[in-house]
Amino acid sequence: MTQLRESIGAAASNALVSIQAVTFGYNSRVVLSDVSLEFARGKVIAIMGSSGCGKTTLLRLIGGVVVPQAGRVLFSGSPVDTRSRAALYTLRRRMGMLFQFGALFTDLNVFENVAYPLREQTQLSEPMIRDIVLMKLDAVGLRGAAALRISEISGGMARRVALARAIALDPEVIMYDEPFTGLDPISLGVTANLIRRLNDATGATSLVVSHDVEECFRICDYAYLLSGGHVVARGTPQELLAAEEPGVRQFIRGEADGPVRFHFPAPPIGQDLGVEA
Repeated sequence: MTQLRESIGAAASNALVSIQAVTFGYNSRVVLSDVSLEFARGKVIAIMGSSGCGKTTLLRLIGGVVVPQAGRVLFSGSPVDTRSRAALYTLRRRMGMLFQFGALFTDLNVFENVAYPLREQTQLSEPMIRDIVLMKLDAVGLRGAAALRISEISGGMARRVALARAIALDPEVIMYDEPFTGLDPISLGVTANLIRRLNDATGATSLVVSHDVEECFRICDYAYLLSGGHVVARGTPQELLAAEEPGVRQFIRGEADGPVRFHFPAPPIGQDLGVEA
């Protein structure tokens, strides 16, 4: 019994981010229902599921953009407090975010995009900012593109610039919202390798929201599968690949037939169109 308590305590202390019995919805639509997840320090963790299952909402909860209607979100053992703007901004400095479509400033060049959080959040000298920006760009293979405008680089390169900006402040947790969307096979492979390599080099915790099973399983240490507002599976890639639950197998294998339906719940179409049955 003592050993069990010690192992539970060790697991809790190793969790950088903890989602505890969280329920959240938009208006009357419940997106997450009594969801609990743990994100261990120094790991790459995938959050997978079909569109609309609450993956991005989890990132918004961690960042304090939205507040759970029940349950709580812990960062490094302390609740994410959205009531204090100063405390929330201090917490966000410990986070990096790669938005789904990069969200780069198109009127700034590559260098200035990466320098932006350093100028806004630190008192570093310009020579120090220059060195940090060039090192971050070098880490993603784009030091030579520092002077280019965003309109002069490809979509895959833009995603890497956004990644360099996300790691500019050396965050403890890096959140990736659909990092593989819209990338060609080469850019996709480069981005996946960068996520794994940067995680190992910095010791950060990486949360990868995606529905790309193959790439996620290639780089992640652990994965959660969401469906219907609940966690329906969790484990290592090997464990999920071996799962026999119909819903898990359907998603992992990309099968059309299964418990997860294509149509969002709705009344019969004849009822909406005013057509008699």
